[in-house]
Amino acid sequence: MDVDGKVAIVTGAGAGIGAALAQELVSRGARVVLGDLSPKVEEVAATLNEAAGDSTPVAVAHVGDVSAEAVIDDLVRLADDTFGALQLYFANAGIIGAPGLDVSESDWDTSIDVNLRAHIRAAKKLVPRWVEAGEGHFVSTASAAGLLTQIGSATYTVTKHAAVGFAEWLNITYGDAGVRASCLCPMGVETDLLYAGRETGDPLGVAATNAVLSAGEVLTPQHVATIVLDAVAEERCLILPHDSVLEMMRQKTSDHERWLRGMRRYQATLLNDPR
Repeated sequence: MDVDGKVAIVTGAGAGIGAALAQELVSRGARVVLGDLSPKVEEVAATLNEAAGDSTPVAVAHVGDVSAEAVIDDLVRLADDTFGALQLYFANAGIIGAPGLDVSESDWDTSIDVNLRAHIRAAKKLVPRWVEAGEGHFVSTASAAGLLTQIGSATYTVTKHAAVGFAEWLNITYGDAGVRASCLCPMGVETDLLYAGRETGDPLGVAATNAVLSAGEVLTPQHVATIVLDAVAEERCLILPHDSVLEMMRQKTSDHERWLRGMRRYQATLLNDPR
């Protein structure tokens, strides 16, 4: 899909990958609705409009919980009313969740809502209209943790695995009807989310952050956004900004028991790391 002239929604657009995706979309000629729980999303939209230097806005913002059905409805309505028919949805908002096994039911519900159900709720609204139109692209942000695992965080591991599975299902089920589905699975990206585990003070939370930092290069959100939009143009499903993730997947599937033993050793090393 050529995004020039298209209309897109990006959730989690107040910072990080979401803000970078919005900027990259606008730079390629798209018009964008930015959604986020943080009011910072309004500043991002204002910056994009100022940079465009046109009296007609290229970006508008909506503040709200983008995992809620009512807010998703608001975002879609805003896109339709402001720019016209919506062709792209970037389900990018995500949270790391609490570390360890002793996680409350409420924390599980929040992680599942933000990292998975938000994708399902948006797809239920958009895919039927895209099938009718014969065109649409759903892009979800998961993580390399959705293909491998996330040391320290069960909530993140489980929900990101589910997000990958849902994107694959969408791609298989609706790909021949003109609806594309892609799934972004990066490792380290220079965002607040990367360091959230350390902020918990929990040894497993600290290990979660250190695992990503030690696994490979930490990319900028702008670099990742460019890779994502290139993948959308090529209609690729699995988007891997870190080439090493593919090799890690092969190691995992070639000898699963060996991989598990290696991950346990790696976790023990991280837990003994005082950083």
